Amino acid sequence: MTAPRWFEDGRLHLGLGIEDTFVPQERPGERAIDEYELTEHYDRYREDFALAAGVGAEVLRWGVPWYRIAPEPGRWDWDWTDRAVDALLEAGLRPIIDLLHYGTPTWLAEQFASADYPQHVAEFADRFGERYGDRVVDYTPVNEPVIHALFSGEYGYWPPYRTGAEGFAAIAANLARGFVLSQEALAARIGDRATFVHVDAAISYVGDESAPEHREEAERLRHQVHLVEDLVTGRVDDAHPLRDRLAPAVTDAELDWFAAHAVHPDIMGVNYYPRHSTELFEPGVRHGGGFADPRPSVDRGTQGLREALERFAARYGAPVMVTETCVTGTVDERIRWLDASIALVESMRSEGAPVVGYVWWPLFDMYEWTWRHSDRPRADHLLTMGLHDLVESPEGLLRSANPVADRFRAYASRLVTAP
Repeated sequence: MTAPRWFEDGRLHLGLGIEDTFVPQERPGERAIDEYELTEHYDRYREDFALAAGVGAEVLRWGVPWYRIAPEPGRWDWDWTDRAVDALLEAGLRPIIDLLHYGTPTWLAEQFASADYPQHVAEFADRFGERYGDRVVDYTPVNEPVIHALFSGEYGYWPPYRTGAEGFAAIAANLARGFVLSQEALAARIGDRATFVHVDAAISYVGDESAPEHREEAERLRHQVHLVEDLVTGRVDDAHPLRDRLAPAVTDAELDWFAAHAVHPDIMGVNYYPRHSTELFEPGVRHGGGFADPRPSVDRGTQGLREALERFAARYGAPVMVTETCVTGTVDERIRWLDASIALVESMRSEGAPVVGYVWWPLFDMYEWTWRHSDRPRADHLLTMGLHDLVESPEGLLRSANPVADRFRAYASRLVTAP
């Protein structure tokens, strides 16, 4: 009988994340965005890992910049990643590697729409597993594939700027192909020690659906949230509500391939932000999405989090983990949400729900993605979300602990041995 894996020991595992969005492509009016560069994590990674360990985090969701590791086809530059992985492990943290947190290398034409994308991302996964798999065994193959598919495929907000239902289907399908091949490559390299944390955004909708045409649209939106995960886990067949919308991006033969090559989460990660994750469905109102024309959001607090965790656990039959949550606001607002969301998770666990972890995102503040479409300095795009404030200084961005860090540390101290 094999020993339980780390998330099967009965404890609630507490963690943090470092915002790691990478969209390196530029065009007139759009700057490349690299959150590690904006937050100076490339220079301060040792300090940042020490901060995470210092507040008692056990796990750290942390991504790697594919576009820097693979600056051109066939060339691999592991220098910074080698140093960072060593420092992360030396800090005593357990990394859950975000293999893909948006963005492809700049040389990959058509990005997520490229016919070669699945093979390229799978090669990246294979080489990462070859290099680090003896020490790093927990992976998220694709963070928030629904956001990838919406921003790059339906809204035309990120490369390759596809739009509409066909764009969404094409990007979702190609992401799913790469997802499957990446997980297979990592599993082949690492074996039974590998743990796969699938992570998606807990988008939900509320609103008036009284007319039949409105009910149909609302139902499409709700199933669309799960489409990539449904594909990679082999759940899409002719009876799936979105099967017709996938044509011609996914053929019947490909559906058979997904079913035969289904990959499953060991943990299903749920990214939930109370002020943003629930969108208002308004009959007859068409939204372009992204930041140009967003749907209004509705704050459903801990009830929305409960429903998201229950929905993902039931749909995929795996333990669940809050893999991202926070509120952007004052220190008091952040502490209130930390208290409320951890209390909710503990209550669910006492009821028998399979919730194995909780990640506050992020460790320190970040910069809003609208920076990409702006010519203003980064300070104008600061989002106050973290346990540590980012403070501009002549020496660069300083990290200054705020009272949210103290509250998080107190939870970590209490939960480290609690069943």
